[in-house]
Amino acid sequence: MRCFVTVADLKNFTHAANALGRTQSAISVQIKRLEEIVGKPLFDRGPRGVTLTGFGDELLVNARRIVNLLDETAAYIIAPSLKGQVRIGLPEEYGSEIASHALALFGKVHKNVEVLVRSACSNVQKQALQKGELDLAVIFDWERS
Repeated sequence: MRCFVTVADLKNFTHAANALGRTQSAISVQIKRLEEIVGKPLFDRGPRGVTLTGFGDELLVNARRIVNLLDETAAYIIAPSLKGQVRIGLPEEYGSEIASHALALFGKVHKNVEVLVRSACSNVQKQALQKGELDLAVIFDWERS
């Protein structure tokens, strides 16, 4: 399923192979095997990559759920038991959309940890971190870029 989701996301077998640390032929074999199992093509292949077929698009919803569940399970198995509170500072640009998935996964794995997120610009986050008001902060230092 992870192979299928990666190909669907990247729309290219070679790019998916690179992302997964496999060869392009190994990815092709896995997708072909999956198509044989389901009895339908999952991708329309073209000169500039691949697009999902109607059935592939429907399968992608469940495939994502399966991959997410496997990732959550793996994280739960290998994660040490934590408890307490962690205070995180995120730039306003990342406050909701980008970090929400990672924080939700962390919360599922570490149910005894209270995560407090402060969303503000980098200068405010940097000062709060220096004062000990935050445990972790994502800061953009444009002067060092």
